[in-house]
Amino acid sequence: MPRQTPPALIDSHVHSDDQRFSSDRGKILQAARQSNVLAQIVPAISHRLWPRLKALCAAEDDLFPCYGLHPCFCDEHEDAHLDELSRWIRDERPVAVGECGLDYFISNADKARQQHLFSTQLALAREFDLPIVIHARKAVEDVIRLIRASGHHRGVIHSFNGSAQQAERLIDLGYHLGFGGAVTYDRATRLRKLVSGLPLDALLLETDAPDQVDVSHAGERNEPAYLVAIWQNISALRAEDPETIARATTHNAISLFRLPLSV
Repeated sequence: MPRQTPPALIDSHVHSDDQRFSSDRGKILQAARQSNVLAQIVPAISHRLWPRLKALCAAEDDLFPCYGLHPCFCDEHEDAHLDELSRWIRDERPVAVGECGLDYFISNADKARQQHLFSTQLALAREFDLPIVIHARKAVEDVIRLIRASGHHRGVIHSFNGSAQQAERLIDLGYHLGFGGAVTYDRATRLRKLVSGLPLDALLLETDAPDQVDVSHAGERNEPAYLVAIWQNISALRAEDPETIARATTHNAISLFRLPLSV
């Protein structure tokens, strides 16, 4: 019996330009398409890699770039890169600003520097009327505080791992929450409970490939085709029909990023 084609899905956060895909990127992208992953949102992490991301997304119609400065690479970021980011957004017209945000988990985190970079990118997202892709690790409260201060109310907290109360506050601020491999592990009881009860119109699916692989592919390099496993695991946690979850999360991504797609 032939394998049933999964419903149309969108990977809302995947690093398809990562050098770990350099030897077989074409195969990886084709596998995603065969799994009915209609589009991939590909965030940048540093100024030096923006040209690489631009070239890849220009060559692949189903890959959509975001440009930003990731908090884990603060040592690479200069204030001049923020000025350059403004020019890139104006000229390249990405679907979002990011990946940016706060990460207090990394050793010797320069919180003040991270907050400066994040606040400036929030301001750029508001200026250019774009969503923002936010990384928030051990820093959700400060992320919420800076979002409130920015007055920008459109984006996604990717790989969300905060509390139910924090999730509610972010949703009230107009933000979506992205979930990937972490939610598939039985030990992630708090996260799985959270995903089971969130409003469907707030959810996005993501792989964060090549990192954060799901439990069924543990030990492997993650890839966007594995988004199907994320969808299946989240569907098992929720009361809705899996097809309904697929349609809703795909619609959420199309709407948030204003993708030129219809499903």
